[in-house]
Amino acid sequence: MKRLLRGLGMLGLIASISGGCSAHGSIGHDSGDESGPQKIPPSSSSGPPTTTDAGSSPAPDAGLDSGSDTGLDSGVDSGAIHGDSGTMAPASCQVGGSGVTTCGASGESCCTSLEVMGGTFYRDYDVNARGYFVMAADGGATYEAAPATVSGFRLDKYLVTVGRFRQFAAAWNGGWLPPAGSGKHNYLNGGLGLVNAGDDAGVEYETGWLAADDGNIAPTNANLNCYPGYDTWTNMAGSQENLPLNCVSWYDAYAFCIWDGGFLPTEAELEYAAAGGSQQREYPWGSTDPGTANQYAVYGCLYPPGDAGAGYGLGGCAVAPVGIAALGAGLWGQVDLAGNVSEWNLDWGVFTSITGIHYVDPCVDCANLFSEPPQSASYGGRMAQGGDFTTPLSLISIIEAQQGNGGLPAGRYYGLGFRCARPP
Repeated sequence: MKRLLRGLGMLGLIASISGGCSAHGSIGHDSGDESGPQKIPPSSSSGPPTTTDAGSSPAPDAGLDSGSDTGLDSGVDSGAIHGDSGTMAPASCQVGGSGVTTCGASGESCCTSLEVMGGTFYRDYDVNARGYFVMAADGGATYEAAPATVSGFRLDKYLVTVGRFRQFAAAWNGGWLPPAGSGKHNYLNGGLGLVNAGDDAGVEYETGWLAADDGNIAPTNANLNCYPGYDTWTNMAGSQENLPLNCVSWYDAYAFCIWDGGFLPTEAELEYAAAGGSQQREYPWGSTDPGTANQYAVYGCLYPPGDAGAGYGLGGCAVAPVGIAALGAGLWGQVDLAGNVSEWNLDWGVFTSITGIHYVDPCVDCANLFSEPPQSASYGGRMAQGGDFTTPLSLISIIEAQQGNGGLPAGRYYGLGFRCARPP
């Protein structure tokens, strides 16, 4: 059976497939909707979006400890080192503090980045009529299709925290913008980067950052506070620095990773890491049922403990500090690959129907990239995967059904964050 495209969470992504775009190109319900959280069928996910109007970026105001709209006092220079030599911390971790050097049970650097060994895996597994993973006799998946080969790379252990992003917001406030062409997988194809599998006019490669998108970067306090009560950003540093950032647009995420010395991972790279490569795992950690104690994944509105689950409504559930589900580490050590917040990636989603995603087959270090993607119902926006804190067990349990959704790149969702990848 072909992959069933279930959601990454429960509230509001990929409405572009079935209608529902606002005048500003947002998907689903605007966060300003006074009716509050709405129950959306499982084919949607990750929260009502807000968008930044691409034609008019708000004035910079995000994340300065002084509370002012000008200047920098976070200790991060807008010209900070943006490369990661392996011996110097990425830009977001050059200043210590909560959400920067306090991640995981051991309180390690939140910029810890772990090597993912390259290989080939299948992006399409089999699921049954109820949407559950079908296990073969050897413990792997059945009906494996759509192979992809991924070269080795490094993937950050943790989702980007509020504390780390605060450093980037200060740099952006100081005038930093990504250099045109930056953010590529420069170690591939003789420096040309990923193969653009979405271009049929011969072999094309990723372009990196486009200068035309400079005005779409807008990590302001107003934008990052996209859903009061469930957004993790605070205007001043406080008790939420160790939470994964949500309400972040694809443009902000891509720019952050460039500034931090890396790039956004592709759909294939993220799914490869979550599936354990050729092991084709049922969950990132293996086949153990995650239970309800948030030890393996933060899902199903089960965090904080004792919430008893709120179904599709938010109830009292919340995003958890990064790495709290330590037993859920993937094959190469990354945590929160399933649950907490789903993750932006580099690709445009190419959908053939409400229940199908088009893969380029085969794919060798490729991504679906377009300079001007067609504006039709068959293209679902930038992709995201991994599930969020509202995702039910039936959807968190099958890696192949956790991807295939996303949002328009200017959208902001309370169930959607990101992590960065880096050269090997």
